[in-house]
Amino acid sequence: MIDFTKLDYLKTGNDKQRRAYELLTKQRFFEKMNFYSPILAGTIPIEIDIEGSDLDIICEVDLKFEEDFLDDLMFSKFIPYDVDVEYPLIDGQKCITLNFILEDFPIEIFGQNKPTIEQNAYRHMIAEYKILQEKGEDFKQKIIELKKKGIKTEPAFGILLGLENPYEDLLKM
Repeated sequence: MIDFTKLDYLKTGNDKQRRAYELLTKQRFFEKMNFYSPILAGTIPIEIDIEGSDLDIICEVDLKFEEDFLDDLMFSKFIPYDVDVEYPLIDGQKCITLNFILEDFPIEIFGQNKPTIEQNAYRHMIAEYKILQEKGEDFKQKIIELKKKGIKTEPAFGILLGLENPYEDLLKM
């Protein structure tokens, strides 16, 4: 299985993956933000992205030190100074998200006070990757077609797999 905790697999991937690799390595984001254990999650790593799909970068962030995290992001010069910061609740826990565009790539940085490999975004991606490996190219194309119709990733898997609650059910797989 691919080690999604490192970026190396992107070097030999499809065009979008290679461009993402170039951007992330040029910006040295993962080096600069290593303290937060960043991982690229979402659809681009598992090749089910569509036009407009963003680079989802998840980080382990203790929001008691939110200002340090934001300062580190600003200092890294990875994010624009006027970026909007939001604080969604995930499983009753306050998180942080930042969305912006960098060199034509939509970027979402998500921080949660949980190790990145335990965050739902990573766990969903791993489950989805394994399902895609098992089900093959036709299944993958059906997922992409559903996404093009505006259906989010987990619900698309839910439709094709007959899952009642895809966000929870995928975590059990």
